[in-house]
Amino acid sequence: MRAWNRAKLLWAYLTRRTRVPALPVEYIVETTAKCNLYCPMCPRETHPQPKEDMTDEIFTRLIQQAGQSAEHMMLIGLGEPFLDPKIFDRIEYCHRHNISTLLSTNGTLLDQKMAERLFNTPLKHVTLSFDGASKDSYEYYRKGARFDKVRENFVRFARMKHERRAPVHIVVQMVRMERNSHEVEEFRRFWSRVPGVDQVRIKEDETNLMRPEAGHEPSAFKHPCHYLWRGPMYVKHNGDVYPCCQSYMLGGEPVGNLARQSLASIFNSSLMQQLRQLHAQGRVAEIDMCSRCCTTIPHPLLVAGSLLFHGETVRKMLPVVERLVYYSKLPGRWLSPPKPAVEKSRPQALVQISPTPDHRK
Repeated sequence: MRAWNRAKLLWAYLTRRTRVPALPVEYIVETTAKCNLYCPMCPRETHPQPKEDMTDEIFTRLIQQAGQSAEHMMLIGLGEPFLDPKIFDRIEYCHRHNISTLLSTNGTLLDQKMAERLFNTPLKHVTLSFDGASKDSYEYYRKGARFDKVRENFVRFARMKHERRAPVHIVVQMVRMERNSHEVEEFRRFWSRVPGVDQVRIKEDETNLMRPEAGHEPSAFKHPCHYLWRGPMYVKHNGDVYPCCQSYMLGGEPVGNLARQSLASIFNSSLMQQLRQLHAQGRVAEIDMCSRCCTTIPHPLLVAGSLLFHGETVRKMLPVVERLVYYSKLPGRWLSPPKPAVEKSRPQALVQISPTPDHRK
């Protein structure tokens, strides 16, 4: 069923179909909007979040409707997952529906007791977010966290995984920004030596908060964005569904809400079809939120490849592909990260994707 779903997604993407007879492979699911840190590069600073968790009704509805096709659920969003009191139950629930799960944590709450609980779940993948190799750079970007304490939590967690031979895949990730860019090699050296760490990932900054001038030239949008076909779709804690996480951060409107609509109807809503049509026509730069997007753009062959493998496998392969490209072992056109631009040419009138009255209810 899942392989056939991927085949239909691949065919729809390659043929630029606006109506897709399948469902996304991946989802970003914001099970909580609560966080305990202040990070200047986080969209929470421009999009204030309530101290709320996703209800069981919304979460259950998503998993039940996506269960036959979804392969990977990233239980993350604009909140810290360990502030969700039901996060362990949600991991188990996904597992019962044969969906692998990923968590990304800031590590402040990952003490030994929390680590023990996590190892007793079927979690497949965890990203340890640690944006710096020095106290100064890390605590600048992660205000409210202590460098030594969080690093200790992450090292202990990785070593516990190593000692137990636990199957969870651990990635330590640093987002490359102005104050930590010179620490990349030191970061890689340190974490690659910690037993239990499977991969070290250096990720490009894909928000436009720290670098408002960053982004892509219109010429970079040569191919339709795979998010609109493959996913991951972004599900907010209140059930609002967005085409991707970037669309929410850039002020885009939700394309539906799981409390009122089915997942299938949302994925092929008039808004989603309008977005796909504009992308298929090469008019990406005319869409307001897409024209300001700072995500890394993969080559269509990479997109096609991502639909040949299970979503969990693709998630593991991503840091490897990034490293090969960024270290010039593969052509740079395979991945196009955002670049700062002093003066970017924009159309005078951008297409506004607005919800129908039904979506506003």
